[in-house]
Amino acid sequence: MVLDAVGNPQTILLLGGTSEIGLAICARYLRNAQARIVLGDLPDHPRKADAIAEMTAASAKSVEWVDFDGTDTDSHSAVIDTAAAGGDIDVAIVAFGLLGNAEELWQNQRKAVQIAEVNYTAAVSVGVLLGEKMRAQGFGQIIAMSSAAGERVRRSNFVYGSTKAGLDGFYLGLGEALREYGVRVLVIRPGQVRTTTTIEHWKATGTKEAPFTVDKDYVAELAVTSAAKGKDLVWAPGTFRYVMMVLRHIPRPIFRKLPI
Repeated sequence: MVLDAVGNPQTILLLGGTSEIGLAICARYLRNAQARIVLGDLPDHPRKADAIAEMTAASAKSVEWVDFDGTDTDSHSAVIDTAAAGGDIDVAIVAFGLLGNAEELWQNQRKAVQIAEVNYTAAVSVGVLLGEKMRAQGFGQIIAMSSAAGERVRRSNFVYGSTKAGLDGFYLGLGEALREYGVRVLVIRPGQVRTTTTIEHWKATGTKEAPFTVDKDYVAELAVTSAAKGKDLVWAPGTFRYVMMVLRHIPRPIFRKLPI
């Protein structure tokens, strides 16, 4: 990997360039050493300026913006090429996605298709392209943000959960396929993460913060340290793994009665 003298990445690509979790991961990397940060997101995203300012304040060597639309898969190759034009991509973070209103999604065909295209199809598209780029480099680290919602898809958010289940399976498989080429893939399965977006969602839907909710900085620390250790899959928090292990084996007639 093209790292500095003590093993820190020199170029980090964040797809989902305004993602609070993704930005926190970048900031955690920047605590170790300066790096070139490339943020990819919608050109007119309302948090574009704030994201650039946040990375600048975190002492990035440089901050670049590349227009990225998850639904425009034909443009994804150019996005990755643009990010790589300034140097090999050491770390790529896939942290974009939609949450949506769970009850509306399964009753609105257009919105259901949209969330599937963004959360799964777009994630597969950039995953294939990043894998191709890093395989040619002979090194690289991909960090993919999955969700505990994809571990066992629940009635309460099954459209969203199904997209995360697909993303999760794809990136775990991608990691196996790329391992022999010196490329590593880390899949992170958080439960709920405390961000501005999720807090606004809870308020809008009248839902409460779930048990095991963690802060974005917790996820960032976990991502950076787990990638350094060469891990393939981690939960945030780690204890949530055992909760889902139990839920995964509950018979469906009982599972559907649980208040989750």
